[in-house]
Amino acid sequence: MQEKGTISIHTENIFPIIKKFLYSDNEIFLRELVANAVDATQKIKRLSSLGEYKGDLGDLQVSVSFDAKKKTITVSDNGLGMTGEEIKKYINQIAFSGATEFVEKFKDAKDANEIIGKFGLGFYSAFMVADQVEIQSLSYQNDSEPARWICDGSTEFEISEGSRTQRGTDIILHINKESKEFLDKGKLQGILDKYCKFLPIPVQFGSKSTSEPDGEDVDGKPKYKSVDVPNIINNTSPIWTKSPAELKDEDYLAFYQELYPFSDEPLFWIHLNVDYPFNLTGVLYFPKVKNDFEMQRNKIKLFSRQVFITDEVKDVVPEFLMLLHGVIDSPDIPLNVSRSFLQADSSVKKINTYITKKVADKLASLFKSDRKAYEEKWGDIGLFVKYGMISEEKFYEKGKDFVILGNTNKEFSTIEEYKEKVKDKQTDKDGNLVLIYATDASKQDTFIQSANKKGYDVLLMDSPIDTHFISQMEQKLEKTSLKRVDAASADKIISKDDNILAVLNDEEKEKVKAIFEKAVIKPNMKVEVDSLDPDELPVIVTMDEFMRRMKDMSAMGGMNFYGNLPDSYNVTINGNHKLVGKILQTTDETEQIQLAKQAFDLALLSQGMLTGAELTEFVNRSVSLI
Repeated sequence: MQEKGTISIHTENIFPIIKKFLYSDNEIFLRELVANAVDATQKIKRLSSLGEYKGDLGDLQVSVSFDAKKKTITVSDNGLGMTGEEIKKYINQIAFSGATEFVEKFKDAKDANEIIGKFGLGFYSAFMVADQVEIQSLSYQNDSEPARWICDGSTEFEISEGSRTQRGTDIILHINKESKEFLDKGKLQGILDKYCKFLPIPVQFGSKSTSEPDGEDVDGKPKYKSVDVPNIINNTSPIWTKSPAELKDEDYLAFYQELYPFSDEPLFWIHLNVDYPFNLTGVLYFPKVKNDFEMQRNKIKLFSRQVFITDEVKDVVPEFLMLLHGVIDSPDIPLNVSRSFLQADSSVKKINTYITKKVADKLASLFKSDRKAYEEKWGDIGLFVKYGMISEEKFYEKGKDFVILGNTNKEFSTIEEYKEKVKDKQTDKDGNLVLIYATDASKQDTFIQSANKKGYDVLLMDSPIDTHFISQMEQKLEKTSLKRVDAASADKIISKDDNILAVLNDEEKEKVKAIFEKAVIKPNMKVEVDSLDPDELPVIVTMDEFMRRMKDMSAMGGMNFYGNLPDSYNVTINGNHKLVGKILQTTDETEQIQLAKQAFDLALLSQGMLTGAELTEFVNRSVSLI
């Protein structure tokens, strides 16, 4: 058997085009070739189970090897194998049946995943790194002759008698100068670990040393010897391929460590398994998210029939579920995907909806079955639940029943439970419910205590997403508003009809205001005198709720107009406090201003707003006053 020929395509030389467009992702050549080899072994296994292959299957395996001196990488399998005619059909004809269309459609493509696989180009990705590719193959069919195919990256090929003596195929890549980095054990091991770690057929890459018992020494202590064993790089039966009934908690935890070595244990997990209206398996883990959720993304790995595709799963998984970790495997998602495909594909949209529902159902189940345990985990999952409710309407509808609000006393309530709890005390004169919240319990402690004295409850809203969650609550809940605990004094934060009688007359109020305006020499501080509870502080510094919220949103990447405005504060003087009376009675103007300044600095100090030279001045003044 000896034949030379030209691959029958209309384009004179397709390979430079492949190299040009695929170069940025050249490492995926190994994924493609190993996936093809695994496919060949699975097919012979299937033929054997159907009785169409009567021979001995042997131990089905794929092997990857390299020879740095000869500058070759070889991918071998003991699968179906091919005859010379099949090589001509599958390698020369089918792979390039759409080559002209390929050149036209993808001449502007930037992503290798937009190209490979569209026209059976998986095998030809080898030419990204090789200037010559050789196939040695022997078909499983009786009386087959071994065949050899060789091509130098042009459209010229040669088929001749091969040298393979056992069923299967060798793909031998003669690596080009630009790709010599792949003739490195560590580099190849890394690529295999990334793409082939969970393939269903054992993949061997060389050997590794391990210790085995070797009797005892003269003192009776066990001895060990080092032996070389095959280096099988993959786990052929990852837990997502098994039934949940077969698995224990330890299995899920062990697999999590396999995926994310040295990570904290996950809180819980969801085993996905559906075969209609699409095929999907997988395991999603809830990690301990805390507040640093930007660092958590791209931890879900997407597979197609156990071949790794990507960890960029934004279009398969709803945005808020990007905080989860784990694996999704769906044969309905092709091995080579592009962003545009994922965004348009109906199966992907169904998968997206299904996963959202499964996650919501899991959380609802945990909440109902063991509320105490759920509350204990809230510090880790609260951010996730709120993020989901904000970003996904369908999740909000379910989430509103298992989102919980924690107050400064570490008590938890659902939204409806909380509204019922505070409605008697925290309904204003217009019949609106006012929910009070703190963002930093330690800094806002003075205000929290004042609110508690009035019988008000204070929620703790200290996650980075709570600014948006608060806005959503106000949109969704009828006749309900939220106010930060330091947005006003406890007397004024909820508008009531029971006004406090003023100790000062209008003339005295103006006099007090004038004294404090001399003491507070800050253009962003607006001074006003009000009649508050005598037990409140003499001076209270607050920022308008609307302005503060706009600034918080600006800090999270929106409302830049407000973010650029300088901070402005209201300085409320408590006209009913005895210190204000003392200031009025003092005849020395310097002493009046000093006392006013001291009261103002105490208000700043209570909120952590007194720093630097102003703090030093306050300390020195305090010493002199003592």
